[in-house]
Amino acid sequence: MPRIHRLALLALPALVANAFAAAPAAPAKSRDVLPFKATEKTLPNGLKVIVVPTGFPNLVSVQIPVQTGSRNEIEPGKSGFAHFFEHMMFRGTKAYPPEKYQEIITRAGARQNAYTSDDLTNYHTTFAKDDLETVLKVEADRFQHLDYAEDDFKTESRAVLGEYNKNSANPFTKLFEVQRDAAFNTHTYKHTTMGFLKDIEDMPNQYAYSKVFFDRWYRPERTTVIIAGDVEPQKAIAMVEKYWGGWKHGTYKADVPTEPPAHGPIYKHVQWTSKTLPLVTVAFHAPAFSDKVKDQAALDMLLSLSFGRTSQLYKRLVQDEQKVDQLFDSVPNRVDPTLATIGARVKNPADALYVRDAILKTVAGLRDKPVPQQQLDDAKSAEKYGLIRSLDNTEAIASTLASFVHFNRSYGTLNNYFRVVDSLTPADLQAAARKYLTDENMVVTTLSSDALPAGIGTLPKLASFDAPAGSGKFDVLVQKSVLPQIRFKLTFAAGSAHDPVGKEGLAALTAAMVASAGSSERKIDEITKALFPLAGSFSELADKEMTTFTGSIHKDNWNQYLDIALPMLLSPGFREEDFRRLKDAQKNALQVDLKDNNEEEFGKERLQTDVFAGTPYAHPVLGTSKGLDAITLDDVKDFYRKAYAQGAVRVGISGDVSDAMVAQLKQALAKLPAGAGLPATTVPQAHQANGLEVDIIEKNTRATAISFGMPIAVTRSHPEYPALWLAKTWLGEHRASNSYLYQRIREARGMNYGDYAYIEAFPRGMFGFFPSANIGRKAQLFEVWIRPVAPENAHMALRIALTELGKLVDKGLTKEQFESTREYLMKNVFVMTATQDQQLGYALDAQWYGMPEYTSMMRTALSKMTVDDVNAAIRKHLSAKNLTVVMITKDAQGLKEKLVTDAFSPIKYDGNKPQALLDEDKAIGAMKLGIRPETVKITPASEVFAQ
Repeated sequence: MPRIHRLALLALPALVANAFAAAPAAPAKSRDVLPFKATEKTLPNGLKVIVVPTGFPNLVSVQIPVQTGSRNEIEPGKSGFAHFFEHMMFRGTKAYPPEKYQEIITRAGARQNAYTSDDLTNYHTTFAKDDLETVLKVEADRFQHLDYAEDDFKTESRAVLGEYNKNSANPFTKLFEVQRDAAFNTHTYKHTTMGFLKDIEDMPNQYAYSKVFFDRWYRPERTTVIIAGDVEPQKAIAMVEKYWGGWKHGTYKADVPTEPPAHGPIYKHVQWTSKTLPLVTVAFHAPAFSDKVKDQAALDMLLSLSFGRTSQLYKRLVQDEQKVDQLFDSVPNRVDPTLATIGARVKNPADALYVRDAILKTVAGLRDKPVPQQQLDDAKSAEKYGLIRSLDNTEAIASTLASFVHFNRSYGTLNNYFRVVDSLTPADLQAAARKYLTDENMVVTTLSSDALPAGIGTLPKLASFDAPAGSGKFDVLVQKSVLPQIRFKLTFAAGSAHDPVGKEGLAALTAAMVASAGSSERKIDEITKALFPLAGSFSELADKEMTTFTGSIHKDNWNQYLDIALPMLLSPGFREEDFRRLKDAQKNALQVDLKDNNEEEFGKERLQTDVFAGTPYAHPVLGTSKGLDAITLDDVKDFYRKAYAQGAVRVGISGDVSDAMVAQLKQALAKLPAGAGLPATTVPQAHQANGLEVDIIEKNTRATAISFGMPIAVTRSHPEYPALWLAKTWLGEHRASNSYLYQRIREARGMNYGDYAYIEAFPRGMFGFFPSANIGRKAQLFEVWIRPVAPENAHMALRIALTELGKLVDKGLTKEQFESTREYLMKNVFVMTATQDQQLGYALDAQWYGMPEYTSMMRTALSKMTVDDVNAAIRKHLSAKNLTVVMITKDAQGLKEKLVTDAFSPIKYDGNKPQALLDEDKAIGAMKLGIRPETVKITPASEVFAQ
């Protein structure tokens, strides 16, 4: 599990603004991490404005953090409303109803979203700079004039419940919900951002209260408008004054209840109903965020050093003993005192008590022995360079700033906090341990599906634990820029399509053994520790046709990095203990993370394997359970020798790259085995369904996940790719609320969290806005992803999606729909390829496909495209009748009966709906799908990806 917060934060110039007057832009001080100038101004109504020219061209990111989160939900029975308004804010105003608002955002080529946390709600939009005034205007309108009817309110409240249902498959979510409920008695941190389930279920009855909540908390004195990117500060501030200056200052004041001193220790257990690995967390009441007082920064640093990837406990539990596959820690930045958490996912339930006590023993030792100065210095260095590595585009800079501005509505908070971190001493860390890591502050929470050892619920005193004692011939693609962070990619023509029969998962496991198992000279823990002060990384991404290794390092540390990281590729360690550890991790990723805990990705992966049955694409990249069991360390060594050859690699590097760096990289890669690599794969011949062919996965789950699709002959190098890309964008742009399917299923009916369409594989789609680079494939699917719906609505959701797809195939796009989508894509393609990693990855993908650079190719094709071109491509490649369908649900037999009998699909709403929609529902609910019994199979979840 990734670190939930860590500093990774920017130290930017602290600027002092006179009230109601913009401070002149000041240069960043020499000790600051990024060399930006910024301007701040507070308007008479209390609104704070911060403008940050980043030096990156064309794009602007507007972030609007509001000091309103679940912390503000002070009335009993009213939890979840801060998160709810993250949804409702997209419901429009009288001046800009939802469709008009979305049209404006779409025309700006923008990607837009929002998030809610304990302390804030942040609305963020990234778009072409020419649309800044328009975006500020419509954003100001919805903050001041949000307008929604009771029926819309009820529809959205069901969508929020759908989000809760979506999250319910993740055991981490439930564990943290129970942990917080146990830890807090009076403070509103007792409930998570989603809120208590009973309150969410009652939300449709709280229309009147929703108006009160919005009126109280959405006010200018609680809000900051951050404008970053290619922007002129004075012009930007003038725009904000023009559109936001009339927003009225609020008068409501309410104190969040103070949490009394803790009287622990406390133990809680969560019994999980489906199969999963045990979770063990040890939490302590922890200090609030401060950019002046050292406590929170010190505790955060201490736990990172003690339980992070460079720690001795991580080496012991994860690498050497291999009792856990995840060890993590978190000290989140919060307005009020919060919880610091240490957690582990345990491989064997019998080891849960051992792991808990190992954590407690480490905690006990932190109070008695100070951290070595060098370790602390290395950690500070990693904070600095890790920040620079992550902030390679305007949106990243703006979003990081937003996460800190909300505390004091001040640009200087980042700098102040960074200086606190820089001032930490070993004595500060030890003092924080003694103050906060106590029995009274302790909350231990476990989760499991199987019985845990006796005694897990009896918590020992911390005092009961003793204190711990020649240049290669490679064509290198160089993308030179001013960024000091150097990133390189090595893409080998070796992927899961090359897995031998019976050894499925070998390509992915070999890649992991290279990137996460050390070199012949150094074990992985030694490499991790050596890279830590450099903030260097070396990671792998395996897919069907390719495996890509990505290295990232600041140019100041280039020489050290090459000596540490590249030997993992050139001379892998291939130790038996690492092989066992990583093989177990891959099996857990397949069985637990994919199958047990994520119905959505499970369904999408199953669709791929159904369509490509009998081909090298017929198993997940992770492999199969039987295949992984059969793989030996000798298999890994043999695959490595054959696959990672000099003739099989494409090389790219970006950043402030020198000729000497390129020469060094080529010289190092010359140590790879000679040869052309593995034999080229052929294009897999996919299965085209005859009618609707349905695979129902029977699994104990709260909601029903749906994916359907068909093979298409179009890949990125196909001449009709841009036209089909435009069609899928209109139909179901990923994570975009302006797409058609989203509007019909989610917005109009409130059936689920979202609905999207694809013409390229998008693994791990629920975790990002854009597909990862280096997922090139020789065959693709057209796919529709319907996010989980209530089981009783599954049949109807499928019918609605097929109805809308059928309309697209039969009627095509109108000229207006075509033009608005094309205008969006002409701008959005810049957002899609904005980061250093994306630009380098897409460039290497273009080489692999044998096509021009992606952005220019798409813009050129779009500029010449006509609506007739798009509609011809739709008719040629898509169908609403011949599709493979995957549905994951609990009552598989009941769902099959509905499908094969073509039973009417009723749908009920909490609020009133337009008669036109109700009439449409009747027609769609009665639509005959013609699914034959012999084309519906029921597969127990336990059998999927088994062999």
